[in-house]
Amino acid sequence: MTVISRRTVAAALFVWIAVASAGANGADLAGVWKGTMETQMGAVENTITIEPGPALAGKVQLASYEGRIEKGKLDGDSIAFEITIEPGTIAYAGTVKGDEMTLEVTGTRGDKMALVAKRQK
Repeated sequence: MTVISRRTVAAALFVWIAVASAGANGADLAGVWKGTMETQMGAVENTITIEPGPALAGKVQLASYEGRIEKGKLDGDSIAFEITIEPGTIAYAGTVKGDEMTLEVTGTRGDKMALVAKRQK
């Protein structure tokens, strides 16, 4: 007979709630988000496609480059993820409120850019 401690049950319940919460947040963000940011090369359009599901997954089209979302994190209205494209890694971090993401984008050379992306309907 297996005996399960209260601490084990509480830990499992905490993990289940955390996973369920992350899934709910990820599903709420599913869709296509578009925005333009100013870079040293001029205005660059970003298309962020977030797939439905329990994890923050999808892809980002950035000018002629495309990268899969990696290291996605959601915590309340905070969002962060990276993409890897031919020149290197680009990091996105910021907040999501309704149908708008306000992001700071850190380029492959460490340069910072502002991006506001809106969910397409």
